[in-house]
Amino acid sequence: FRRLVAANRILAREEVVDAFGHVSVRDPENAKRYVMARSRSPELVEYADLIRFEQDGRSLDPENRTPYGERMIHGAIYEARSDVHAVVHNHAYSLLPFGITGRTLEPVVHVASVIGSDIPIWDIATRFKETDMLVRTMEQGRDLVATLGRNTCVLMRGHGAVVAAESLKQAVIAAIYLKVNAEVQLQAMAIGTPRGLSDGEVERSRATQFSPLALDRAWEYFCARAGVDPI
Repeated sequence: FRRLVAANRILAREEVVDAFGHVSVRDPENAKRYVMARSRSPELVEYADLIRFEQDGRSLDPENRTPYGERMIHGAIYEARSDVHAVVHNHAYSLLPFGITGRTLEPVVHVASVIGSDIPIWDIATRFKETDMLVRTMEQGRDLVATLGRNTCVLMRGHGAVVAAESLKQAVIAAIYLKVNAEVQLQAMAIGTPRGLSDGEVERSRATQFSPLALDRAWEYFCARAGVDPI
């Protein structure tokens, strides 16, 4: 689980998360549980902050420390997607325009192929009307997962995004390049009409980026930038 601590630091260093946001991994000892930090800014997370949770969000922390309020996002995804072993939720600012304007966020950079071809938008108000925009219940989490479907990423209207992947390394890399892709697409839209990657280009580039050679190289790089050991 030290890699989970590293993931928190990396996401903070790359400005995917700030004071808010969180990352989790499925518990390798019990597939119906997951592990994430107590409610703390990701940049400050340490190994001692990690807590196990049941899928429904119940904390197994003997110290009864305050958990993240939106942990239901993670539990609902692990419940529905047996292929997912890591989840990131963030509020990266460059993603927000795509969740509130109707302009589609699409992969336009080859390294961002890891985000997948389809990035749907979930609006909590569609079913739950006026809320504080936070996913506080399993019912809300399951509704979000219905929009996520089998995709890697989903945007949340006026809120942020969620990334679900097969491994912690993949989830972190996808979250970073989701932000990078949004930044590049916004820049491109200011001077013209961006040309996105085709489905075939996404498939082939994604296989390359998630190959052991490329994935480990990227992980080592981002660990170095965050000042953590490449676990």
